[in-house]
Amino acid sequence: MLQLILGYTSFDDHYGFLQEKQACLHLPAWKAAFYIHVFTSLLTLLAGFTQFSTHILARHRSLHRILGRVYAFTILLINFPAGLIMAVYANGGLPSKAAFLILDCLWFAFTLKAVLAARQGKIQQHRDYMLRSYALTLSALTLRTWNIILTHATGLPPATIYMLDAWLGFLPNWLCAEWIIARRRRRR
Repeated sequence: MLQLILGYTSFDDHYGFLQEKQACLHLPAWKAAFYIHVFTSLLTLLAGFTQFSTHILARHRSLHRILGRVYAFTILLINFPAGLIMAVYANGGLPSKAAFLILDCLWFAFTLKAVLAARQGKIQQHRDYMLRSYALTLSALTLRTWNIILTHATGLPPATIYMLDAWLGFLPNWLCAEWIIARRRRRR
């Protein structure tokens, strides 16, 4: 992921995913949203990952809060608006656009609910919503994994693969999070 992100520091309009988005490069809002999304994605992934560390939570509660705020800030105020712009111009037609819009709205809602639950002292709700939020954050990795699998294992055209990718990138993650949450509840 880091290698992919570093490649975009060249701002070459023909690097990586931008090769497929030539029709959007003349749109300043789309291009800004794309680079904002790309350059904050690693920070979001890393800050979110630390939130599940029992070591950090137990011994460095202030660090947990700081990194949690970074995570929430990058989603709620940076990536949600950027994601909306990118979703409107997604490859793969209406099914892909719908998938990315749903993903972006759920990501925002779960993250906001996690923040509000933490502020209200509802720690279990906070944990559950953070798990949902981070499952959707991980769609950045899942989407790329499914793309590789579908590209090499099927003869489907790229637009169809992208449409499938859009849904497979987040639905299995979300379902897995819901399964973990349900399992925790049964144990309690």
